[in-house]
Amino acid sequence: MFTGGLMGFFDIPLKPSTVLVFSIAFGISVDYTIHFLAKYRLELNRHSWDIGKTVSMAIKETGISMTYTSLILFSGFITFTASSFGGNMYMGLLTSITLIVALFTNLILLPCLLRTFGGFMTRKMEKITEKKGRKHKPRYYGVDDIE
Repeated sequence: MFTGGLMGFFDIPLKPSTVLVFSIAFGISVDYTIHFLAKYRLELNRHSWDIGKTVSMAIKETGISMTYTSLILFSGFITFTASSFGGNMYMGLLTSITLIVALFTNLILLPCLLRTFGGFMTRKMEKITEKKGRKHKPRYYGVDDIE
């Protein structure tokens, strides 16, 4: 949505070359989100469902790799702006900007959402396990075996 708004604000036409930005940037930003949430899920059981510790550990573990990946991809796509062909130039510029926005969204907004709504999900999972007669907290398969 951010990229579409940026295109409208700067009067960048919607062409096949600029439409590619949506699929490329969306794919990469979803990859960041999956990477972060997978680490969050692994750490959740390890820290006894303490949302604050889990989010901090997930940021510590995945934040650096996500930042390096974003900077490398940003550097690669920003070189397209040197092109004399307008489609390549816009694609490089829009993709680069979108990748940086996606990085900050996944490093700032996603952890805030997890801290805000994660407690609700934890309480809900604990109620489900109590109804099933389990005495321990919810467990993801195989997570306790990983050290």
